[in-house]
Amino acid sequence: QVQLVESGGGLVQPGGSLRLSCAASGSIFSMYGMGWYRQAPGKQRELVAGITSGGSRNYADSVKGRFTISRDNAKNTVYLQMNSLKPEDTAVYYCNAEVLIIATMRPQNYWGQGTQVTVSS
Repeated sequence: QVQLVESGGGLVQPGGSLRLSCAASGSIFSMYGMGWYRQAPGKQRELVAGITSGGSRNYADSVKGRFTISRDNAKNTVYLQMNSLKPEDTAVYYCNAEVLIIATMRPQNYWGQGTQVTVSS
């Protein structure tokens, strides 16, 4: 009923920047919290950044001061601006959203398919 489609991943050199986007579509009444997670090989998936419907943000300590999460409620889209990238930021990045579904008028959690970010020289 709802799809999250990510874009913007790729290969970047250390110190470089990337901007990830995640657009939600489908039977959406409204969007609640949205966020970005990442999973590196052999590691658990971890929260990178989250943003509430009111715009409050939280970040993992490892990305504070380098990454910025934002959202466009009119477009049901969340962004992650990543600056000063490090090799340890290499991972598959996943979008996550809590969505109020039209059919049920109940919140449901969704994940995107993931986008690869590789930081390497």
